[in-house]
Amino acid sequence: MTEDTFISHLVELRDRLLRALIAFALVLLVLIPFASELYDLLATPMMRALPEGAKMIATGVITPFLVPVKVAMMVAFVLTLPYTLFQAWSFVAPGLYNHEKRLVLPLVTASTVLFVIGIAFCYFFVFNTVFHFINQIAPKSISVAPDIENYLNFVLTMFLAFGLTFETPIVVVMLTRMGLVTIAQLKEVRPYFIVIAFVISAVVTPPDVVSQLLLAIPMCLLFEVGLIAARFVPARAAARDDSTSPSSDA
Repeated sequence: MTEDTFISHLVELRDRLLRALIAFALVLLVLIPFASELYDLLATPMMRALPEGAKMIATGVITPFLVPVKVAMMVAFVLTLPYTLFQAWSFVAPGLYNHEKRLVLPLVTASTVLFVIGIAFCYFFVFNTVFHFINQIAPKSISVAPDIENYLNFVLTMFLAFGLTFETPIVVVMLTRMGLVTIAQLKEVRPYFIVIAFVISAVVTPPDVVSQLLLAIPMCLLFEVGLIAARFVPARAAARDDSTSPSSDA
């Protein structure tokens, strides 16, 4: 009986993964014809900062094809992320307690929204600020022509850095929810967190003060947001008092 249950769970997991992959593939097929336009949109902050008439370059033979396709895949992943998370939620929800269901779904939703907000903040604000700053201090004797593949790698790194940075409130809430730390303890380590935030920003961002500040300052502010949000989420011991077994939901 236990083996049959385990196999049925594996089958369900396979089916849900296939649904997520099919959704990703369908969206990607729709986006492929617009891959070049998507890259142009992604490159807009850089193109605005470059001197008039300047363009990016492609040093590889198939790079002009592969890079836009990678951009289309990135966009398809972001667009299908809510559906993928819904499939993951549908798979694990039957095995959760009532109080866990009430907590997990808002956290998953909030983490997704915060990640997307981090990407949007990076694209609309950070890129415009950093690229203009770099262009202004660049020697006038050189011709700036960024490689499109290097630019994509830079963008993906920055998107990931800012997306994860905006997850700081979720991390704070989960640490307090699991009882690993208290709000008072987190307040005590606030000065150390500020130092850590600036160290992280110095490692993951370009070696300029502007981009480092644009990552470190939001991280510190989001840490404070997490402390406020943690006040409204009970610790595990308190939440367990009103919990019921997963089977009681049936």
